[in-house]
Amino acid sequence: QVQLAESGGGLVQPGGSLRLSCAAFGIIFRNYNMGWYRQAPGKQRELVARITNGGSTDYPDSVKGRFTISRDNAKNTVYLQMNSLKPEDTDVYYCNAERDLMTYWGKGTMVTDTS
Repeated sequence: QVQLAESGGGLVQPGGSLRLSCAAFGIIFRNYNMGWYRQAPGKQRELVARITNGGSTDYPDSVKGRFTISRDNAKNTVYLQMNSLKPEDTDVYYCNAERDLMTYWGKGTMVTDTS
């Protein structure tokens, strides 16, 4: 059974930092492209960061230079380091694993700013 377990969400002040983690179970992690997405109520889920199985990364302009995605294949874990957080970064963040036509999602972790 495939499971993606996010952790690390919480309250953060504007300008602060937070690190999200996503542990993967039931997949051959190193073969999967991994991503972080976020979704606000009433809005579409959007890509925040993506890292391929080869280690290439991709970010939308809204987070480029502030967020960093990384992976540890030995720990079957992908991370999202978020710096210089803004109020508009408040969302539920979801972990995604994708390979060929297979895609899996975690249940999400909430990031909320305190402003």
